[in-house]
Amino acid sequence: MSTPPATTTAASPTTATGRAPLTGWSDPDALQQAVLDGGFGPDPRKLRISTAFATTQAVRHDGRAGGYRNEVLSLRLGAAVGSCAAEPGALPDAAVADAVGTDVATLLGHRLPVVRIAALDAYLMHCAPHDPEHGARPVPLPAGSSLEKSRARARAVVELLVPAVPAGARVLVVGVVNSLLEALRSCGLRYVPCDLKGGVTEWGEPVVTDALAAAADCDAVLASGMTLGNGSFGPLRALAAGRGLPLVLFAQTGSAVLPRFLGAGVHAVCAEPYPFFWLDGGPGTVHRYGGIR
Repeated sequence: MSTPPATTTAASPTTATGRAPLTGWSDPDALQQAVLDGGFGPDPRKLRISTAFATTQAVRHDGRAGGYRNEVLSLRLGAAVGSCAAEPGALPDAAVADAVGTDVATLLGHRLPVVRIAALDAYLMHCAPHDPEHGARPVPLPAGSSLEKSRARARAVVELLVPAVPAGARVLVVGVVNSLLEALRSCGLRYVPCDLKGGVTEWGEPVVTDALAAAADCDAVLASGMTLGNGSFGPLRALAAGRGLPLVLFAQTGSAVLPRFLGAGVHAVCAEPYPFFWLDGGPGTVHRYGGIR
């Protein structure tokens, strides 16, 4: 595996074929620069977003006391859809209007991180879709209620982590999803829930807000792709790499971006491109990368 430099220099790493490597990246900025340099093939200046849309969701699963909201910006490039979640109320209408008909290179320089990440995700999905050729292993999600599908996805995520940690290990969960906490408990793992919003879990457990501080007492990290959109992914990746902690990512945001960091602080990724499990009651698919097979 070729590994790019960890700096944000203008030079893009290449493989023996002259192309950028699919994995081993340690810096999101260097990855974006490689895209701008054409390291993944198509010139992003010549590719335009045909459709942009925002999805706003509120949910309270049956049997659960609390609920949550999502806002996601999605951009379509050919057959590919790239997405990035934003905090509820933080996604301006202009984000959709700015993206339509605009080339990917311009969007990679957009003032809003949510637009930049969605554009990068769409481009990489276009160049390296989720298929075995690019390292993906599909996992079917059965049809069912929103809670049933949430639990099925949680099992697919946690199965990537379990072989990498001993029983009773303490897992930092960045981006609280109650079904993931349930799945960790069922595998005999302890956890520290962490989310920028704070609060408590479904079971009244306090949610911490400082992921880097909480990681000091943990044996592994399970993190949402939203860390990519809010800028916390870089420090988390560096911490995991520096301490040798398994870092597993569950990604709706940046599902085609985060697998690129495998081998450079990221242990495994469960990638879930649009349409997400909460949009439809029918069967679906997530794609797993890395981990212990």
